[in-house]
Amino acid sequence: MYVPKVAVLFGFGINCDHETAAVFDMVGGKSTRVHLNSFISGIDNLANYDILAVPGGFSFGDHLGSGRLMGNRMRFSLRDELTEFIKAGKPIIGICNGFQVLVKTGLLPGPEGKIPDFIQRASLTLNDSGRYEDRWVTLEFNQQSNCIWTQGITQMDCPVRHGEGKYVMPDRAMLSALSDNNQIAVRYIDPNDSNYDPDQVLPFPKSPNGSMMNIAGITDKTGLVFGLMPHPEAIYAQWLHPDYSRGDAPVTASDISWEGEGLQIFRNAVEYVISNN
Repeated sequence: MYVPKVAVLFGFGINCDHETAAVFDMVGGKSTRVHLNSFISGIDNLANYDILAVPGGFSFGDHLGSGRLMGNRMRFSLRDELTEFIKAGKPIIGICNGFQVLVKTGLLPGPEGKIPDFIQRASLTLNDSGRYEDRWVTLEFNQQSNCIWTQGITQMDCPVRHGEGKYVMPDRAMLSALSDNNQIAVRYIDPNDSNYDPDQVLPFPKSPNGSMMNIAGITDKTGLVFGLMPHPEAIYAQWLHPDYSRGDAPVTASDISWEGEGLQIFRNAVEYVISNN
């Protein structure tokens, strides 16, 4: 069986690369940690891989804003390679700082068409709390989204660790279009309130940052490029959940007894590549 090759970026303050590589390996991928400069210099080539992951951390120390400098580095130095990667139907994920990077490259939410134009249309800015938030949240996944990463997932408890996680767009029309296109792949929810309005920002801490429409993650038009602020790699096993020792941690439908909810996101991408090779 084909084993998808995953490029997990590292360098310049990224610090979740080891665990991101590990979860891809757990679900049948073969991960390689690749320094961004290896792609830019030509030592390695993005075309050698089937999946690209931009992990969390503090790239370039978050100077000039989270993800800004690394986003610019990718936007101007890897424009052609990223375009060909997406045109080839290859998945990309950005987690936390990686989501900020993909937004600032313009890959997310992307243009009306399916070919990236590297124009920034949104941002992730300071949390409404005015501080770094490290806490667990509950996520709801859009069943109408074509995002290949989120298929079959309905709800998940997941940790967030960020200071600039508030998703914003310049005007309500752009935000409404994002929703109408089902590009809002995942939102923060209150698991104890089934009657809440998803478009109304939840109170803190149910929404840890005050994101418009409670956005926790979005996809581009192709469904291949996905970014989210929470860390699904941090709930790859049930015992990582804060309620595990109480016996209240959510249990997945997986045949793997110890599996946590987050692992399915990475399995979806690996299985997508296998099914298309």
